[in-house]
Amino acid sequence: MISRIDLRGDALPEGGALRDLLPRAEFDVEAALEKVRPICEDVHHRGTAALIEYAQKFDGVTLEQVRVPVEALKTALDELDPAVRAALEESIRRARIVHREQRRTEHTTQVVPGGTVTEKWVPVERVGLYAPGGRSVYPSSVVMNVVPAQEAGVESIALASPPQKEHGGLPHPTILAACALLGVDEVYAAGGAQAVAMFAYGTSGPDGCPPANMVTGPGNIWVAAAKRYFTGRIGIDTEAGPTEIAVLADSTAAPVHVAADLISQAEHDPLAAAVLVTDSAELADAVEKELEPQVAATKHVEDRIKPALAGKQSAIVLVDSLEDGLKVVDAYGAEHLEIQTADAAAWAARVRNAGAIFVGPWAPVSLGDYCAGSNHVLPTGGCACHSSGLSVQSFLRGIHIVDYTRDALAEVTHHVVTLAEAEDLPAHGAALKARFGWKVPTP
Repeated sequence: MISRIDLRGDALPEGGALRDLLPRAEFDVEAALEKVRPICEDVHHRGTAALIEYAQKFDGVTLEQVRVPVEALKTALDELDPAVRAALEESIRRARIVHREQRRTEHTTQVVPGGTVTEKWVPVERVGLYAPGGRSVYPSSVVMNVVPAQEAGVESIALASPPQKEHGGLPHPTILAACALLGVDEVYAAGGAQAVAMFAYGTSGPDGCPPANMVTGPGNIWVAAAKRYFTGRIGIDTEAGPTEIAVLADSTAAPVHVAADLISQAEHDPLAAAVLVTDSAELADAVEKELEPQVAATKHVEDRIKPALAGKQSAIVLVDSLEDGLKVVDAYGAEHLEIQTADAAAWAARVRNAGAIFVGPWAPVSLGDYCAGSNHVLPTGGCACHSSGLSVQSFLRGIHIVDYTRDALAEVTHHVVTLAEAEDLPAHGAALKARFGWKVPTP
């Protein structure tokens, strides 16, 4: 059901050589880019008409308008299962607690007497958020995108989610209900690359969508490709690929927990990655044995879980020691990393590369997906070695404000002029000389 990679016996290679030994899903954004390019440009030129046409082509629905009526949001919330509403409200409450603490404050540094640099943090003006609507419905992604944007102070928030044939061309009602709970009333029935294009270019008319400064949220390969296409025109969070879980475990881990957690991510998608890294062959055997009955007892077995576990992106990786295991998980850079070892907190503290780390047997990835308070929009495909998950900071821009008096400028002018001339940019130095009668002040 799941393959093995045995890295025992020899010294582990370094850097890219180690990464190349580890399982990873094939996710060719560059190839998809050529397919989404004409879609994006069609939305640019035809706007809402193109969005309606693509809804018919890709989603099998005929739309009269793309923007979701506010009444539909209210109805979705009124009709939401009370238990689901309570769970979403608790998810929102916990996410707000965590994300509110992330907000940076303005700070002024006195560099010299009379010379200060202030860094102020300004939210982007408008963001477009994307909530997937393919194999599953993700109201949790609405929470994870909207809450940090709101806590950052973003004034204009819009959300897009694919139209659903079984729901009359509207996004899934649970998505709409989550929007209503969060106070987001600008929602569009648009999916895929065309939704990203709608946010990037904007569309006109009474049903139009003003352009956004930034687009965030997970999606399929077409969404990721569209984000790459528009990078530079808009800000993005990340080119999210298939979801990943890695578990670093030793002989103290419970096989039933490890197997359940691997399956929990495998049920997302046939390309989802489930990786166990362990120094215990006995645990590896026990987890393999435990997978079979747990897989047989759940849903989405043939179309998602079995292909995901059997795919080249999933494996049990055997290592000689937890020290080697730590090197492996750092090289892998998992979206979600669980530490199920003795003294798990100490091992977790040494991890350098992970989107989010889940410590011990009572902090499974599923908790983070919904109600830990952390954000579940995280870097995939090894990008955790250089990128972070979505947070309040994602929606803020740091702006430096430079304020110098005449005396403070005079004191440093000779250094500025020297550096400008060293770079053969004399006009840079002249901009200071002009302020002092074309003479360099004596320090």
